[in-house]
Parts: sequence; structure tokens; C-alpha cells
Amino acid sequence: MSALNRVPSLMARAGTASVLTLAAVGGSVVVPGAAAEAAAAGHATKALKIAASKKGSPYRWGATGPHRFDCSGLTLYSFKKAGKKLPRTAAQQYNKTRHVSAKNRKAGDLVFFHSGRSVYHVGIYAGKGRLWHAPKTGDVVRLQKIWTSSVWYGRVK
Repeated sequence: MSALNRVPSLMARAGTASVLTLAAVGGSVVVPGAAAEAAAAGHATKALKIAASKKGSPYRWGATGPHRFDCSGLTLYSFKKAGKKLPRTAAQQYNKTRHVSAKNRKAGDLVFFHSGRSVYHVGIYAGKGRLWHAPKTGDVVRLQKIWTSSVWYGRVK
């Protein structure tokens, strides 16, 4: 019996929690959606690096780069350079992402600031409770600690 033919019966005996162990000892396991998740993570990592490379760029309302940005302009620009298309505004971007909980957020996810049900600001999650964003007129693109709990997270598909 080949290793490939043994995988289903081994999985049935070992249970689904042991799938990773099985893969580590030579079995092949296909996890639905894993390739898409990996590709999304690659785009998110690239977008995060692109946003960070714009550190110090001046805020300008309505600007989408490459030298000046507003909040959603920075996220749009960063993901576009990473190979993903986003709509123009923070609210539209929120509606185009796969919503994730704060517990499941990852670096490269979008951070949406809201008041009630209205999204008014967006940045890119950098990890450790921080984000890259273009804050406001008179400020520059920078890394900052998330200052409120009124945020939602979205993963670019």
C-alpha cells in the first residue's frame, strides 16, 4: 500500500488534530483553502512592508501616493503594489475584506476605526497592537499604537 493510499486510513485512526504530525512524518495532506490563505498572507506581508517604506510621507486628503497619502490611499496603494485591488474609501475597503476577530488578527490585516457602524479610518496592522497609517492633516505616515478598542479587522481576500 503506497503512502498516499494510507493517508485517509491513518487520518481516520489518528484524528484530525494529528494531520500536521502526519504531514511532518511524510504524508501529504491537502487543507481546503490553505493555498488561498498562504497567498493572502504573502500579499499582506508585502503590503505591510510597502506601507512601512512610506514612513514620513505627508498626509494629504484624497491622496493615493506615491509621495502623499490619506488613510485609505495608503492602504489602497500598499495593496495595489502587492498585487491586490482595493476600493477607494475606508468604508468600501471594510466591505471588501473578510472580517476577522481581534484574537485572529495578523500582521498585514486592515484595521478599521469606527464610530457605531460608521468606518472613518483605516491602517495596516503591524503586530503588537500597532499599525501603519496616515493619521490626519499636518501629520505623516507613521507606526503608532492602536489607541482605542473601537476597531474592526479585515483580511484582504
